[in-house]
Amino acid sequence: MNFNLEFAVSTVPTILSVMGTTIGIALAGCAGASVLGFCFEITRRAASAPGYLMRFVIDFIRSTPVLAWLYFLYFVLPHYGVTLPALLVGILGLSVYFSGYLAEVFKAGIDAIPQGQAEAAKALGLRRTDVVLFILAPQMLRNVAAPVGNYFVSILKATPYLAVIAVPEMLGKAFDIASDTYRYAEPLTVVGLVFLLLALTIARLVTLVERKLLEPAKR
Repeated sequence: MNFNLEFAVSTVPTILSVMGTTIGIALAGCAGASVLGFCFEITRRAASAPGYLMRFVIDFIRSTPVLAWLYFLYFVLPHYGVTLPALLVGILGLSVYFSGYLAEVFKAGIDAIPQGQAEAAKALGLRRTDVVLFILAPQMLRNVAAPVGNYFVSILKATPYLAVIAVPEMLGKAFDIASDTYRYAEPLTVVGLVFLLLALTIARLVTLVERKLLEPAKR
């Protein structure tokens, strides 16, 4: 079966109709993963039982596939009386899964900050929360902008996994078209090109943000 360009173009509006959902899920997943990952890393640095527990939690998250989290949240939790909408399950699943990886990124970013800064802040009587938010976090962001951006692209590319729990996203819509027409090449090519354009756009934005964050350090 030859590739039909006219049919491929005709699938574009249908696929783009759910692009907003895909982008929204990716943005929410990025925000959730960043917040969880940062909290996980700060907790892991505590020299107590919570710190040791968080080391296990982070390793456990990174050792499990994203589909396992989606299936657990969507199919297992209802047996215990917790039923969540598919869209929320998708966002939570991506947030939890990638939080483990971002915790490692934040670890490297914090470790790159001279330890004397945190010690000086504590000597001045600053609370741990102030040290984290106003001294460590701003400098960490400059150190991790590029790798965090790479994981944001990974979160976008992971949104097709949500098709298994019936979340309307672009790849799922492409498969709907393919199953109705028995033509797979055209819709999958279109959705692949859309993902490529989105990924390139995110990469460009991350580059601009990284340059902006590095400007104060160069002055």
